[in-house]
Amino acid sequence: MLIDPKFLELFIKVTEKAAIGASRFIGKNDKIAADKGAVDPMRKELNKINMEGTVVIGEGEMDEAPMLYIGERLGTLNGPKFDIAVDPLEGTKFTANNLPNAFSVLAVANKGDLLSAPDTYMEKIVIGDNLPKNLLDIDNGVEKNIKILSEAKNKKISDLKICVLKRPRHDKIVQILNDMKVKINYITDGDIAGALSVIGKNPKNDMYYSTGGGPEGVLAAAALSCFGGQIQGRLVLNKEEEIRAKKLGITDFLKKYNTDDMIKGDVIFCATGVTNGDLANGVKDLGNEYKVTTFALHKSKKVNKVVTNIYNK
Repeated sequence: MLIDPKFLELFIKVTEKAAIGASRFIGKNDKIAADKGAVDPMRKELNKINMEGTVVIGEGEMDEAPMLYIGERLGTLNGPKFDIAVDPLEGTKFTANNLPNAFSVLAVANKGDLLSAPDTYMEKIVIGDNLPKNLLDIDNGVEKNIKILSEAKNKKISDLKICVLKRPRHDKIVQILNDMKVKINYITDGDIAGALSVIGKNPKNDMYYSTGGGPEGVLAAAALSCFGGQIQGRLVLNKEEEIRAKKLGITDFLKKYNTDDMIKGDVIFCATGVTNGDLANGVKDLGNEYKVTTFALHKSKKVNKVVTNIYNK
């Protein structure tokens, strides 16, 4: 079933209001206040929409105010049934420290079409479009995946650009990439922006190769599915997290999820900039007004646009 295109503008407004709320805390060194600044208006806007929405990707797995938690029901509860993935403020550190690439993001699909992933880590490989389906595999190892991608893109290995989240857990990946003379572009945070750096007409990177957040993996998959990009992810679970995963219906803890496993049908994706970034410009305070910019996608309608709106204070 396709999502009515009228919902796109409604969901754009949701991330725009959340971004404005977070923007009030840019550079104030308070991550928690910035996050709450985004969560409250996001929840308020979502509850105005004529839908029966359920959060399947959220900031927590129980009602821990102010977070939008997994299982929370949103909307007027009168209308189509949607699964919703939210990250009211992707880049709390970026906002608190006035750094680029903070944004408010959500993805919406019909009920049952979004993977409900616990708030845990996920191993991820992400590549762009126009490549053979399911080209890469986490279990191939770094060296084999690089060689496969090099051949598929008809590029020298030394010309490939690989985006990696700068964390000690990736030291082995980095060592192999360095040994292969691959160009590495590091990011300090911003897992979604890193994953989406492989798409577009002139992508910054050829691959994203890191272990980051599971929820962020599903949100990235929503955008990738609109572009024909590919992600493969596998949850990294300890014993306690396996119990939480079971409650969400996950029984195969070693399963590798491809794009079509995470996003099964039509999807809407919206990301509104809080600070300037790769996906969208940040919120601009014009005195009596806010100017906001949103990167918006609707898969079935082939919508791929950047929208700018003005809100009175």
